[in-house]
Amino acid sequence: QVQLVESGGGLVQPGGSLTLSCAASAASGSIVTINTMGWYRQAPGKERDLVAAITRGGVTNYADSVKGRFTISRDSAKNTVYLHINSLKPEDTAVYYCNAHGVVSGVSIFTSWGQGTQVTVFS
Repeated sequence: QVQLVESGGGLVQPGGSLTLSCAASAASGSIVTINTMGWYRQAPGKERDLVAAITRGGVTNYADSVKGRFTISRDSAKNTVYLHINSLKPEDTAVYYCNAHGVVSGVSIFTSWGQGTQVTVFS
């Protein structure tokens, strides 16, 4: 129903910065209301964990490990969420997944995931 397309991952040195983007789209004619958008990450051999989330009203939530370094924002008009990452550390290396939760056409509740974008921090 709702597709998420991520971009912005890559290779970066410790202390560097990246901005990840995730755009949501739905079938033509659908009215999509996205309540919460967020970013999760999964490192090799580990579970997928929440990094940051933002509600339609702009309330944010961050994992303790990224507070002060990561900033989540969204452009509701474009159904796009961003993750601004600063002061990257090797332990930030992971596949980052976008997530969105909302309602289509006022009826169908959805939860969608992006395909993931790799962030690798190397020295």
